[in-house]
Amino acid sequence: MSRFTAVILLASILVGSPVNRLESALGPDNDVPGFSPDAASTQLETEDALFDLLDAKSTGRHFRYLTEEPHPAGSERNRRLAEYTRDRFLEYGLEDVQLLEYEVLLPFPREVKVSMLEPFEYEASLREDGYEVDKDSWSSDVGPTYLGMSASGDVTSEVIYANSGNPADYDWLESQGIDPEGKIAIVRYSMPYSYRGFKAWEAQRRGVKALIIYSDPAEDGYRKGEVFPNGPWGPESHIQRGAITYDFIVPGDPLTPGWPSIEGEKRIEESEATSIPNIIAVPMSWRDAKPILESLGGPVAPYSWQGGLPFTYHVGAGPTKVRVKVDMDEGRRPIQVVTGSIRGSEDPEKLVILGNHRDAWVYGAVDPSSGSATLLEAARVLGNLARSGHRPRRTLVLASWDAEEWHLTGSTEWGEHFAGELGKNAIAYLNVDSSTSGPDLAASAVASLNPLIESVARDVIDPNTRRDLFETWQRRREADSSGSGSAELVDNDLGSGSDYTVFLNFLGIPIANLSFDGPYGVYHSQYDNFYWMTHFGDPGFRYMTAMVEVWGRLALRLANAEVYPFDYSAYAKTVAAFLDSLTDIPDVEQKLDLTAARDAAEAWRQEADRLQDLVSRALDSNQPPAPGRFADLNQILLLVERQFLHPEGIPGRPWFKHLLYAPRYTYAAMSLPGVREAVEEQDWELASQQLQLLTERFETVAELMRQAQTLVPQTQVPAE
Repeated sequence: MSRFTAVILLASILVGSPVNRLESALGPDNDVPGFSPDAASTQLETEDALFDLLDAKSTGRHFRYLTEEPHPAGSERNRRLAEYTRDRFLEYGLEDVQLLEYEVLLPFPREVKVSMLEPFEYEASLREDGYEVDKDSWSSDVGPTYLGMSASGDVTSEVIYANSGNPADYDWLESQGIDPEGKIAIVRYSMPYSYRGFKAWEAQRRGVKALIIYSDPAEDGYRKGEVFPNGPWGPESHIQRGAITYDFIVPGDPLTPGWPSIEGEKRIEESEATSIPNIIAVPMSWRDAKPILESLGGPVAPYSWQGGLPFTYHVGAGPTKVRVKVDMDEGRRPIQVVTGSIRGSEDPEKLVILGNHRDAWVYGAVDPSSGSATLLEAARVLGNLARSGHRPRRTLVLASWDAEEWHLTGSTEWGEHFAGELGKNAIAYLNVDSSTSGPDLAASAVASLNPLIESVARDVIDPNTRRDLFETWQRRREADSSGSGSAELVDNDLGSGSDYTVFLNFLGIPIANLSFDGPYGVYHSQYDNFYWMTHFGDPGFRYMTAMVEVWGRLALRLANAEVYPFDYSAYAKTVAAFLDSLTDIPDVEQKLDLTAARDAAEAWRQEADRLQDLVSRALDSNQPPAPGRFADLNQILLLVERQFLHPEGIPGRPWFKHLLYAPRYTYAAMSLPGVREAVEEQDWELASQQLQLLTERFETVAELMRQAQTLVPQTQVPAE
């Protein structure tokens, strides 16, 4: 009995719904998008072979090695992990294996110090406690605590508490007569989340001298549940490290914005770099922050600003006075990107790229070593598949990025380095950053990939529930007592903060981002380590290994499909919803005429529906696969995402070229960014210009849909 059949039988016994998945996949409603019935059968046999090769013990061995020591970007340990990754790629039979170096701006701290001078003297430890049960929490030197790209300086001033450090928070303080200029602001990592770099941006804009960002127990500590080492939430000394680079302006090496950091390329002066902050910033645990917060006077903070500590929060200013000193070197350091390929048998120049970053702030068990272990296990499995006769039609590229934690550097430099080839040949980029912090599947993607991702979720069994992942997700949504969960598995609101950014926003390549999520309160701390993962996140490495299957199936379907499995009808519907959401902003319906854009998006949807019907008929005819049968059609399909790139980029941020997607400064998703930012600034002339650009692109892709229809091989389908 094959694994596929066995899973169907097991699922029917457990769930009580005897569905023949293979029959469904090969029937008229083909749920293996892009494949004819015979080709789908062959594909599922290949995926069956992939499943048979999975080995959680192998995943676990990689994971233990990856998390044995701290390995931040620029460190010797992270270089050794790059070499380890390269060696495993070679061992597993990957081809064209490369270890590329980019020299980038990567300052390390010489000294970081925070001292309270009034109303009493106190020096923050800026250290995390060790626990006897977890050797990694005390056996390694994790180095000084700092925020990447903090400015250097030594300042002393009164302190204000500014909640999450968002614009509305400073507005409230100013409404109370509290001027942030010249002060030291203490803010918290809070929900809704805003990127620490945005907190620094806003503090700098308000004239704040120095910024302290602390972890409040209301967000990720004891108010959520049991804390480490007894539970998954952060203990009193845990510190969330990170970078504060303004990579929402331009990601990658700040000195080479838009081109790669390789020998012979120019570098701008640091004073010209728009992504480098000019403010001093330090991360802190709530234990270190408590004396500062508790001694603040001034007005009582609003109710929504009150955190989880056992006292009433005040906002200052004073009587608390603090000194913050940060001394960063000015170092440029090499980072390493490792890539390896499995060359395609029929269309080798076309690429499906799987990527994960390798660098961590400390041990990085969840972020990113769970994903790195998954990548290495995927390399082993996919390499074995190729050697056993299951070579994909198109080339798979596996990539281990570096310095993601510092403004998405490695992937951005690589994307800029090979922009020409990628723009011509990349089918999709599939990102797994942190593959596992729990059991809940999460997926975000451009909407054209929604049905493909859902088809994969239906064919992977959840290690806990023993149902397919898609059903597990549905049941989880139904159990959501708030009733506010989306009806869709795949999230199409795409922000930033991970390595897919360069592929989508700069190169116009369809992307997906995958993870298994769960309770996780030790983000970017030394407690994100082997002990945490094996006790709370993924005991037995089952979900890390399940992600190999999800990732592998998705990559192989893109690499082997007869017709690229992009659902442009789903994409057009999503974009229409983006347009509709603009009307939630005051004055839009009075100031902006959306009619032409809506009509163009609807024309795109209608033409995509017609194309989908023709492709379905051609595939359902089950003609024997022939090399090149759909080549011209596929080439047209590959052009669609690229049409949303605008050479000048969105206003004010020329690196971000995609007209449908860009991150907010908070990293949150922002659809139709050129229009939306102009509307929010009440610049109606610019909004109209940006809307016209969008309308023209919708018309272009509708025309591409019409051209594609003429390229679908004509097939006589017998009448029923």
